[in-house]
Amino acid sequence: MSSLANNKQYSHDVLIIGSGAAGLTLALSLAQKHKVALLSKSVLNQGSTWYAQGGIAAVLDSQDSIEAHVADTLNAGAGLCHQDAVRFTVENSADAINWLVQQGVDFTREGESEDYHLTKEGGHSHRRIIHSADATGKAVHTALAQRVKEHQNIEVFENRIAIDLVKQPSPNSRKLRCVGAYVYNRQQDQVDSYQAKAVILATGGASKVYLYTSNPDGASGDGIAMAWRAGCRVANMEFNQFHPTCLFHPEAKSFLITEALRGEGAHLKLPNGKRFMEKFDRRGELAPRDIVARAIDHEMKRLGSDCLYLDISHKPAEFIAEHFPTVKAQCLEYGIDITKDQIPVVPAAHYTCGGVVVDKNGQTDLQQLYAIGETSFTGLHGANRMASNSLLECVVYAQSAARHIEQTITDVAPITPIPAWDASRVTDSDEDVVISHNWDELRRFMWDYVGIVRTRKRLERATHRIKLLQKEIAEYYSNYKVGNDQIELRNLATVAELIIRSAMLRKESRGLHYSLDHPDLANIAKDTMLVPMNFAGQDIIVSTT
Repeated sequence: MSSLANNKQYSHDVLIIGSGAAGLTLALSLAQKHKVALLSKSVLNQGSTWYAQGGIAAVLDSQDSIEAHVADTLNAGAGLCHQDAVRFTVENSADAINWLVQQGVDFTREGESEDYHLTKEGGHSHRRIIHSADATGKAVHTALAQRVKEHQNIEVFENRIAIDLVKQPSPNSRKLRCVGAYVYNRQQDQVDSYQAKAVILATGGASKVYLYTSNPDGASGDGIAMAWRAGCRVANMEFNQFHPTCLFHPEAKSFLITEALRGEGAHLKLPNGKRFMEKFDRRGELAPRDIVARAIDHEMKRLGSDCLYLDISHKPAEFIAEHFPTVKAQCLEYGIDITKDQIPVVPAAHYTCGGVVVDKNGQTDLQQLYAIGETSFTGLHGANRMASNSLLECVVYAQSAARHIEQTITDVAPITPIPAWDASRVTDSDEDVVISHNWDELRRFMWDYVGIVRTRKRLERATHRIKLLQKEIAEYYSNYKVGNDQIELRNLATVAELIIRSAMLRKESRGLHYSLDHPDLANIAKDTMLVPMNFAGQDIIVSTT
């Protein structure tokens, strides 16, 4: 058990939990005037942004328009996008790209004109995806991280995982406010406290709740779970996007095959070599991701096949090597030459469309707490995220949150020092097998019962399983010293419950939520809003006894 004397206490103007595109953008946008603490769950060059391949959707071409991008996003979102959020994001898309260029992001150009090369992906009516070859996320993350490391007002803390947010009464109202977080230091095995006038959750999504995912290990829904426990509403958690094409290979863990391949003409094929997407949608391989993922899932189940195939070998080898060097190199490691061979693919959990409810400034229900990026629910994605809108959302909403924080942080009342983490009543665990067993069981039943196609019976089974698991996890958490796996498992169980509850409430099939019991669209499109018992939007109940 760690000695309390070793626990450290940190104080900054701004605390950012998460170091992907959203967190890095926010840090750089505020650091000119404020001291910023940036927490990274692993090393800085990890997380979903680093692995994003395709690109960023933005209106950059004279043949394109804001109206077209808005219309495409609304269409992909299956009636649940918030039009104000969509328009706000798209109208700021060009400025977001210009800012990234100023930060040193090297986007791919073409020909002697040196114009940016724009590609087209599923659901888009125009070529509007700006990219850096097929490793856009890496290019964005590398440029922003380098700027962060060089900035004297940004202090980076690697290998830190936040446990819970800290709340205090606000002197200016009868509501609670967020003043910091307890954070586990993975290297020194201790819990430290961080306090700040503004706290931002930029922890990414929760796709690790599923057995098969394209996401890195850290995508365990930490920010969503912490915000829910702190009293914030969450919305539309039933809409988890399954990317249609992840590499299927026994040695490949979670390698995504970018949608840009289909944008450049790759064909989806059955094991017998026949194409099939035209049976499901007139747009074929360029249909939105939910349609493509369900089509692949359907054909795999119909044929009893372990995978289907993506084929771009009919394109010139030079073209493939120039546009998809990352995919080509990665597949070659597994003996697949994409200039000659078909790529075996399966759908995998990829993106969390729901999240913590925020306004256009990224503000949550809890004062001084913000959520940005995949952690948040802005209303942009609706029932299905359109390809390459995610990195755009990260930059646009990070900059919007920065402007709001800049305007309000000087009015924040002084914070009472956060008490040190108390580990005096817990012991070291000798039952870590409980964590690994529960981790495996949780992800398996979520895949089996709450996956691409759902039924009432499957969701009822999942409801029963999650209640039992949460009871075991809560007992374990209360008795043993915290560790990384324990923290993530607790958060994953919370997120799983939110997904299951949301799916049970939606009595229709819309976008990414497909129910065999309710195959039709409801007449009215409504968000699924979950409100915690300790809803932060309420006034504090003050005892008079």
